[in-house]
Amino acid sequence: MSDAQKFNEALSYLKARYPHSPQVGIVLGSGLGNFSDEVEVEAEVDYEEIPHFPVSTVEGHKGKLIFGNLSAKKIVCMAGRFHFYEGYDAEQVVFPIRIMKLLGVKALLLSNAAGGVNPNFKVGDLMMITDHVSFFTRNPLIGKNISAFGPRFPDMSEPYKKDLIEKARDIAKRLGIQLREGVYFAVTGPTFETRAEYKLVHALGGDAVGMSTVQECIVANHMNLPVFAMSVITDIGIREEENKITHEEVLQAAKEAEPNFAAVFKEMVRVI
Repeated sequence: MSDAQKFNEALSYLKARYPHSPQVGIVLGSGLGNFSDEVEVEAEVDYEEIPHFPVSTVEGHKGKLIFGNLSAKKIVCMAGRFHFYEGYDAEQVVFPIRIMKLLGVKALLLSNAAGGVNPNFKVGDLMMITDHVSFFTRNPLIGKNISAFGPRFPDMSEPYKKDLIEKARDIAKRLGIQLREGVYFAVTGPTFETRAEYKLVHALGGDAVGMSTVQECIVANHMNLPVFAMSVITDIGIREEENKITHEEVLQAAKEAEPNFAAVFKEMVRVI
């Protein structure tokens, strides 16, 4: 089956379940699934029901598309994303982003739980992503280019839109929320980084490191879909010698940071 047929089948199924065109797409990272409670839900679709959709396997990811209203806009929200480390290929990871664009979204908001590398960061901080390093994970555009979506060699000089970053700065100032800014460094996972790897990430210019987001951002840029992204700093990479990181601790830290995260994302939807 061709890529076009797969997209068309998934799109037809979703349009039959939800007839409206969402204006904003949202992807929720680890531990941030409760943000979907903020949405006035009009339809929920489990991933396993959608033709050609992968199925999320990670704790802290619900695994459904949520359609509804948030901040006076129609939105579609991924409660649970897909990761390269789960065994999906890069094309599967970004399949939902393609579908969001085909559904009509005009902007994409991405979120994730990330390890802090910048020594000034602390657990619970929110970091607006201003740029990323993607060399350490597979590019989702490898293979035959789908020219209907975008060019063979898309420009990535502004992967996260400056005007959206400026809106977030204003929102954070107005709400009295400290919003860090920095470079997100993408790795494949699923292992947390070694101490030497954290030092390398820091030396190469990363402020936070994680296992998601950049593949979605690349594909959105390929389709000329504006992106805003934010990390919740759930652990500190360069740390005391005996400190170890667990996924449970990551989820707990994300949960504690969720109210501020939700406040910023709700306002971002409103002003987009």
